[in-house]
Amino acid sequence: MSASVTHPFFARQTHGFVRVATSTPKVRTADVAYNAQGILEQARKAHEQGVDLLLYPELSLSSYALDDLHMQAALLDAVDTQLAAIVEASRDLAPVLVFGAPLRRNGRIYNCAVVAARGAVLGVVPKSYLPNYREYYEKRWFAHGRECIGLTIEAGGKQVPFGTDLVFAASDLPGFTFGVEICEDYWSPNPPGTMAALAGATILLNPSASNITIGKSDERHLLCRASSSRSVCAYAYSASGHGESTTDLSWDGQGMIYELGDLLVESQRFDLDPELCVVDIDTQRILSERMRMQTFNDAAEAAGRPEDWYRTIPFDLAAPGDDTGLVRPIRRFPFVPNRAHKLDEDCYEAFNIQVDALMRRIQATNPKCLVIGISGGLDSTHALIVAAKAMDRLGRPRTDIRGYTMPGFATSDGTKSNAWRLMEAFGITAEEIDIKPTATMMLENIGHAFADGEPVYDVTFENVQAGLRTDYLFRLAGQHSGWVVGTGDLSELALGWCTYGVGDHMSHYGVNAGVPKTLIQYLIRWTTQTSQFDEGVDAVLADVLDTEISPELVPAGEDGQIQSTQSIIGPYELNDFFLHHIIRWGQKPSHVAFLAWHAWKDAEAGLWPIDFPDAAKNTYDLPTIAKWLENFLKRFFGFSQFKRSALPNGPKVSAGGALSPRGDWRAPSDAVADTWLAELAVALPPAGD
Repeated sequence: MSASVTHPFFARQTHGFVRVATSTPKVRTADVAYNAQGILEQARKAHEQGVDLLLYPELSLSSYALDDLHMQAALLDAVDTQLAAIVEASRDLAPVLVFGAPLRRNGRIYNCAVVAARGAVLGVVPKSYLPNYREYYEKRWFAHGRECIGLTIEAGGKQVPFGTDLVFAASDLPGFTFGVEICEDYWSPNPPGTMAALAGATILLNPSASNITIGKSDERHLLCRASSSRSVCAYAYSASGHGESTTDLSWDGQGMIYELGDLLVESQRFDLDPELCVVDIDTQRILSERMRMQTFNDAAEAAGRPEDWYRTIPFDLAAPGDDTGLVRPIRRFPFVPNRAHKLDEDCYEAFNIQVDALMRRIQATNPKCLVIGISGGLDSTHALIVAAKAMDRLGRPRTDIRGYTMPGFATSDGTKSNAWRLMEAFGITAEEIDIKPTATMMLENIGHAFADGEPVYDVTFENVQAGLRTDYLFRLAGQHSGWVVGTGDLSELALGWCTYGVGDHMSHYGVNAGVPKTLIQYLIRWTTQTSQFDEGVDAVLADVLDTEISPELVPAGEDGQIQSTQSIIGPYELNDFFLHHIIRWGQKPSHVAFLAWHAWKDAEAGLWPIDFPDAAKNTYDLPTIAKWLENFLKRFFGFSQFKRSALPNGPKVSAGGALSPRGDWRAPSDAVADTWLAELAVALPPAGD
């Protein structure tokens, strides 16, 4: 067997992923044996797809729309018989099955969710809230289960745990813990699933019947999204479909799964055939968010620490631990908006966070001008776009923006030309200062070998140029009673790719500090696609986007190749991927590598930002990902925090996080990266596999 099959790194279970599915099985009104076969048919298909946890609709064994047939002894006896048959058949099936059934206890009938696995019923959860309004009459047949705590019930021929105080936990996959609430329960003001989440459940399941009416699908989405977000969990929902009685109602078979407010997968509604809706849930991401969100812990304490009194029902997952793929949407560009129906709104919001922040700082300080260094690269271009829009909205002339292009030893004709074209297109005050004479004098004064004609292009050579540019900008700001707009971005701050102090690290206001390189690229592209400015500006912006990202501090080599930032520190698209998952979710390097490998190994699979150019759709193999992730870890954890600890003010833009020491990220400047590097090295397969 190949390493891609046998090495633990490639198994999703290693990284805490649980494969969850919703099912809309075939159903026939009151035909319990037929319905049981439908449940098992879907269970076998889920088994073939490596599903760990399978959710069916409410009362799926009996069917839901039975009215007074719920109280017929023959039907209830048939439920008991077929439940036992399903449980026995589950002995050879991998998924934990959660299906609905009406069950009797002490002269009452309860609307239940049965949890079965490996030939046994693990437990039974009753419905807490019974709808009895409009088309619903559940109190006519069922007893509510709100007070059912610490009880047992006969199911599958044995007494098993029964109550709303149950959570189910895999003994061999930490983080795989789930709770159940039923249909109307999550329409209530106090959903019982919330308590299960506070007791430790990372996944909540909702077996539902829920007849369909106009607009109800949106309402279900609203509740699922809210529940997964508020309870910091994954939320799976499965509603009854075709085959239920349509005497007075209709059914659409909606299935969906959310994780932390993100819709991961949704079924085809009104499908006549049975359907599985499958996705892998990242339980480690959920637990990481709970650790960060102290409000979650406070709520658990305020609720009386339900983890102390809920009954935890263990089960063995018996996961294969091989490479079964990853069934999950992964955003290659997690900082970039990806909602087609809200693209303009998302880009508008990201852009205007920066514009509004800059406007407020201008209003507070009333500078006579803004000073920006214009290189012709992405960052300074975007800072200029933001500054121009801010001035427009404040009713100030764009000539109050003073742009300076400052060519050095390695400035190319292309970027210098772009800089001038940008400044002219935006109509700002534009000047050029050649820093080469001053840089040469400084190199001579410090005795640098370059001053003697030697081709020594070290860090000092680079920093002399970067520092001089910023020094000029600060002096010019003082001379013209203005202040310097910083152009450095979030990606550069993460990697420490900036000259500390009097260098591109410093400004009076860092307008791009919360924006990673990939988002800057996309926002500039969006600016041209939506004609935010005139055609002349759009033409220059298109040329800027086509320019190689380079600090242009080292002269081109004999082959004419210019200094390439990404060849030194790695592709920004990978670095931004690493940055998001590490600062936002605190995920282990091996977890990040696993996600990156699945995101980037195949250009034809997965999600790309809308209108992303085909020519720019790159792929990366695992060794390449590992190489640049190791580089990222060294720079982020072991090298560059001292620069982030002394950042100028600047707005947070993305929920993915920022690196301000006054905001999202606080860290010691003298930490080492050894722990993160060691974790990655141990987890990866051997080189060459």
